[in-house]
This record gives sequence, structure tokens and C-alpha cells, in this order.
Amino acid sequence: MRPEELTGQSSNHLAELTTLHQSLLAEQKVHDDLIALVNSASASGFQLTVASGFRDFSRQLIIWNNKFTGKRPLLDSQGRPLDIRKLTETEKLFAILRWSALPGASRHHWGTDFDVYAQNLLPADTRLQLEPWEYHSGHQAELYYWLRENLTDYGFFFPYAEDQGGVAPEPWHISHIQRSQAYMEETTPHIIQSVVGAASLSGKHTVLEQFETIYTQYITNICQPD
Repeated sequence: MRPEELTGQSSNHLAELTTLHQSLLAEQKVHDDLIALVNSASASGFQLTVASGFRDFSRQLIIWNNKFTGKRPLLDSQGRPLDIRKLTETEKLFAILRWSALPGASRHHWGTDFDVYAQNLLPADTRLQLEPWEYHSGHQAELYYWLRENLTDYGFFFPYAEDQGGVAPEPWHISHIQRSQAYMEETTPHIIQSVVGAASLSGKHTVLEQFETIYTQYITNICQPD
């Protein structure tokens, strides 16, 4: 795998995948397992849809910079808005990392990870928020409990199933077990640091200063598949 494929700067490793409901880019070896998962969900009454799949470096950089500069809201661990004026640069970057990945280190760069929901469970005139309540007790709860029972049968798992002190729980985020593990093993600290160092990243100095903690707490710190 080339560094640009690991860090979202190239999509040459991806192929167009057409499911029952949409077309998207996915890592080529993930294709059949995702199709099988979508088909099985459909047979169980769920119109499984990808809200977010491949996300390139540029898109992740925009998300990061907008949050760091206050153009998009920063949230605490309970999802409540923070006053960015009262935060140090270090506090800001860890608040961002709770909910959004560092550019160059997002699992969405690989084409192995997908944020999913059931389109047919989304109430009319309701916008999907990708918030835990939707999946634990709200309109997506039936899908979430179905995924918990069936996900590993199709080669996927929840990397953020529980709060491990890094990324907040994401009951919508599924990851291909075999292929995401291969990408993670190749995405070394040096590769990420090189990309960050060359980017127009807000708070870059602080990110590089805190990188060891970022890497162990927010990048490699995931829930392992059963």
C-alpha cells in the first residue's frame, strides 16, 4: 500500500461499488462482503444505506480546520457545545479528536469503513444526525441491534463500540475486519506525521507536539472484533 492510499490522498485503491440502493467507493476486497451485508439486511427489512464511506484527506482537513477555528461547533464528551474562546490549543485538538479524526489518520481514508443507517427507518422530514441516541433508543435502534447480531458474519465489526477514552462511541460506524487491520498495520506514525507536517493544518505545531498521545489514544485505540 502506498502512503497516499493510507492517508486519503489517493483513491486509486478503490473501486466503484453498487449496492441495492446506491453507488460508492470501497476497497476492492471489501466489495463482496459489503454487498452480502446489504442484501442480508434487506432480507430482514432494513434498507441499509451508507451515510459516509470513503472520505479523502482534503475533506477531512476542511472538517478539522473548521472545528479548530470555530467555524463548526466543538462538543464535549456528552455532545454539549464548548466555548472555543476558553480552550487552549491542546484542549481544542483533543475535543476535536473525540468526534473527528486527524486528517491522514481517518479510517474513512481506506475504503474499509462506513457510517450506515436504515433509510426506511428514518422518519419523514427527519435528517440523520449520527448521534448515539438514534441507534440506542431512537429510529435506528432496530438496525443497530440487528447489526450487533449479524455484523461479524459478513466480516465487519464496530471499531468504536464502547468508550475507551479515545473516540466517542459510534454505533453507526462499521469496519471490515481483515482489510482495515491490514491498513492500520501499514499506517505508521511516521507516515501520518509526514502528511500532517506538509499540510495547512490548524494547530499543526500542537498536533505534532502531542502526536504520541494522539496515536495511542485516538488512532490505534479501538474495540477489537469478537
